[in-house]
Formats: sequence, structure tokens, C-alpha cells
Amino acid sequence: MNNQRMNFSNDRCMDFPKIRMRRLRISDSMRRLVRQTNLSVNNLVYPLFVKNGQGLKEPIESMTGCYHFSPDMVANEAADIAELGIPAVLLFGVADRKDETGSEAWSEVGAVQKAVREIKKAVPGLIVITDVCLCAYTQSGHCGIVKGEKIDNDLTCSLLAKMALSHAQAGTDIIAPSDMMDGRIGVVRQKLEENGFPETAIMSYSAKYASAFYGPFRDVADSAPAFWDRKSYQMDIANSDQAMQEIRLDINEGADIIMIKPALSFLDIIYRAKERFDCPIAAYNVSGEYMMLNAASKAGLIDRQASMLETLYSIKRAGADIIITYFAKEAAKLL
Repeated sequence: MNNQRMNFSNDRCMDFPKIRMRRLRISDSMRRLVRQTNLSVNNLVYPLFVKNGQGLKEPIESMTGCYHFSPDMVANEAADIAELGIPAVLLFGVADRKDETGSEAWSEVGAVQKAVREIKKAVPGLIVITDVCLCAYTQSGHCGIVKGEKIDNDLTCSLLAKMALSHAQAGTDIIAPSDMMDGRIGVVRQKLEENGFPETAIMSYSAKYASAFYGPFRDVADSAPAFWDRKSYQMDIANSDQAMQEIRLDINEGADIIMIKPALSFLDIIYRAKERFDCPIAAYNVSGEYMMLNAASKAGLIDRQASMLETLYSIKRAGADIIITYFAKEAAKLL
């Protein structure tokens, strides 16, 4: 303890008044000059929700500023997003019909597949990421196939691979499995390789927690589970070491980018992952986090713009290279 105190007392920052930390905070220009964390539009990904139809741009009541788009209309939205300099979008599908296996998930005429083709025609340079999960397509609302009283992990992986292949065939750039089944990255990677898509990247939801902050999203995608919960496959919110193991396994199976979700409740996981793994780290600033700020700003309790930027900077400072956020368009205009 004495050595610790001696080291601390000898630290340069204790030499007041020679050292005044406020000198480097005295003006906006000075603060920008010495800023350690740089947030850029290049770090942002904007999520989009697509459903079959024509000419649809329907406001989503549970998520301020978000819409359900038909494939033809999402292409226009994607062009606007690209104009802002945002490099990528993440697509989620809303199913026309649901069944036990979620078969619409790999349909050639599914909303996501059609949206990918439309976006790639309209804005070929925009990166298209597609969420791969069965929850929006199954009658159960679960991310996997229900067999008896459990989720069939291996059967689910084979169906996720079919879904991923259909997205790759439509032209997606990055496959993003979000289901949290064991081994699914290896199965998806093998399916892509065998079918001539070795350059299609995988962004794995490697550490996806069983969080309370997904509520608005489940309403938007009509993906709430009809029974049970998802704690048997999504991560326990109390665990961090397991996240490191999940990430390691996904990288070994072929993930090019790994993701931590949600972002704000798990900044420590982002930091640990960045320190430990030499690959791009994505973080998802999820719907509940987004709507908390919206609700508080609407009530006059916080400044929306300032709190938005503070949130995004905190995620970037923790170590995220990529931030998936519903604030992306607003942030891009400011950055």
C-alpha cells in the first residue's frame, strides 16, 4: 500500500500548479486537438425494417423516427443513408406468414431478399448486412426450432444456413447471425463456402445477452416469444467470461466481425473484447436504449442531441469499431 501511495504521489499529474489539467480543456479547438476518441460517420450502421408490399413507409409507433419499408421504398431510404456517408445498413424482415420452421426466412421472394436486390441496384456501393435469425418467422417467436420442451440447436443451425445462403444469393455483403445457437457460425460459413460465396463476410452476434432492452424491437419485428423466454440460449446478463469464450469460438468458426449486444449495459464486455481479440468489434445500441433517450428528451429531462452523442462516444471509447444505432442518420448529420 505504501508503494502504491508513493507511486501515485510521484505521478506527474500531482505537480500542481505546474500541471493544470484545465489548460487542455480551455476551448473547443483545444479539446478537439487532444481528443483521444474520434467518432466518425464511418463507424455507423443504420438498421432498417422491411416487409413485403409496394409503396410502404409506415411509421413505427413504438420507435420514434423508424419505419416499416417495402422493398421498393427501402431502396430510396438506402440512397438517402448513403448520401449521408453512412457506409452500411442492417436489414430485418417482418414475415408475411409464420410456421413451425420459419420457412419464409429463406424464400427468394421474402422481404429481405427482395430488399437486398433493390438496394444493390439503387446504391451498389452501400454495404448491406442482413440479420439471420428465425424469431420473426416462427410461430413460437423463438430464434430456433422448438422440439418438445427445448430448442433444437443443430436443426436450427441447418435452417439458419439456408437463410444465410438465400441472403448471399440476393447479394448481401455481410451475414449477421443473431440467434445464439452453438456452432452456427461454422455451419453458415461452410454453407457459404460450398455454394460459391467465400467473400461474403459474417458479423456474428457473439455476445448477445438476454436483455430487458429489446422490447421495442420485438414489437416492430413481431418477434416476441409466444411462450418461455430466451435465457436458455441468449447470455446471462451477469456473466462476462462466457462472452470471451463465445467470441473466441465464433472467430475460430469463421466470424469476420463480432458483436456485443446491447451496448450500454455491456460496455465492459466491449472493452474486454477489444483488449483480447484482434478483429473488428461491433456493438448494437439497441431499441430500448434508443427509446429511453427519446422518452427522456421528450419529457424535457435531457438534451437529445447531447445525450445521443455522449452515448455513441461511450460505446466508441469502450472499444467498438462499428456502432449499429437508430441514431445513425442524426449522428451522421452532426459528425
